[in-house]
Amino acid sequence: MSGMGEIILDGKSYKLPVLVGTEKEKAVDITKLRQDSGYITLDSGYGNTGACKSAITFIDGDLGILRYRGIPIEELADKSDFVETSYLLIYGQLPNRTQREEFRNLLSGHAMIHEGMIKFFDGYPTTAHPMAILSAMVCSLSSYYPEHLDPNDPTQVNHLVPRLLSKMRTIAAYSYKKSKGQPVIYPKSDLDYCSNFLRMMFATPAEEYQIDPDMVKALNVLLILHADHEQNCSTSTVRLVGSSDANLFASIAAGICALWGPKHGGANQEVVEMLELIEKEKVPVKEIVRRAKDKNSGFRLMGFGHRVYKNFDPRAKVIKTYCDKLLAKKGIKDPLLDIAKELEEAALSDDFFKERKLYPNVDFYSGVIYRAMGIPTDMFTVMFALGRLPGWIAHWIEMHRDGDGRIGRPRQVYVGDTQRPYIPMDQRK
Repeated sequence: MSGMGEIILDGKSYKLPVLVGTEKEKAVDITKLRQDSGYITLDSGYGNTGACKSAITFIDGDLGILRYRGIPIEELADKSDFVETSYLLIYGQLPNRTQREEFRNLLSGHAMIHEGMIKFFDGYPTTAHPMAILSAMVCSLSSYYPEHLDPNDPTQVNHLVPRLLSKMRTIAAYSYKKSKGQPVIYPKSDLDYCSNFLRMMFATPAEEYQIDPDMVKALNVLLILHADHEQNCSTSTVRLVGSSDANLFASIAAGICALWGPKHGGANQEVVEMLELIEKEKVPVKEIVRRAKDKNSGFRLMGFGHRVYKNFDPRAKVIKTYCDKLLAKKGIKDPLLDIAKELEEAALSDDFFKERKLYPNVDFYSGVIYRAMGIPTDMFTVMFALGRLPGWIAHWIEMHRDGDGRIGRPRQVYVGDTQRPYIPMDQRK
């Protein structure tokens, strides 16, 4: 606590504690406001309401800053990999050499899923969305660890964390194989996390899969950039579900479902679908920019601007560099990628976009690079979930370790009918 604030309601003064975070963020603690005054606050979408204190991720949207446990995202993307970054988010510190190798070995050793679970995939039609399969299968994992589901037992939680991190990757790859009607490819314990995933996605029994180090690096960067983003919709969902003491698998499955929505995890898919429409209709980029600036056109330019960042999205800066390098090195030719680059250049040179700080965000570039890697559009949100998993786990653990133990229970302002009588059926109009 760092002092007191004051609010006057109905002529009466109420003292409220003021908290200041380590990055000088200020908050008024209204925990006892309803108890003392009878009032609640109303904040649609919780855009101005803090639901917790957290030491995991810091964002400054005005300055374009993103840090995991204090480390800038730019440094992690350049120097780390996804496994090490996951350890950092979940356990609070970068691992030493021994800890890192032990963690990698745990992930390699737990990559397989129970053979009985593979039969579950046969129950889904080939038209099933991979996110539907992913959420159901992650929740089903709880059936295989009934003795390790107590969220308040650190030993049980530590038992599950590497298993979930590793097995969700396998489930994601298998869900793709199911959609393609191809046989699943079992993981190999001698491959690193991202190499293993790419092999399970794209290898076939007919030929040996060649690991492309450029693709592995690009995937590591993409997953790191998506690993956490403080109290977003899906992370808040994981915390809310977890507050009921639901087990880790159930809480993560709920987060996957929240991420599935196009306003959240589906944004990069919408970018590519927009580019496909532009290419199909042969609309000049200048016309697209004109429509985007006309509020009456009904057209929305996807992948530009961000609710949090009022400056350039720091993740977009990183991913643009890797996107340009990968496309140039691989000599990838794709009309959608050409449209994306032309659209980016046109928007960045237009005063309308610059004045409103509508810069390309991480969704714009991630959709482009995933397409270049050969990952299909309906798998984009699954890739987002795979990247966000360590952040979800970190917040779930932090909530149980540092929270007050209260179940999440938002209030409401009721605006329905006041008391009225029950009308018998023969008297209803």
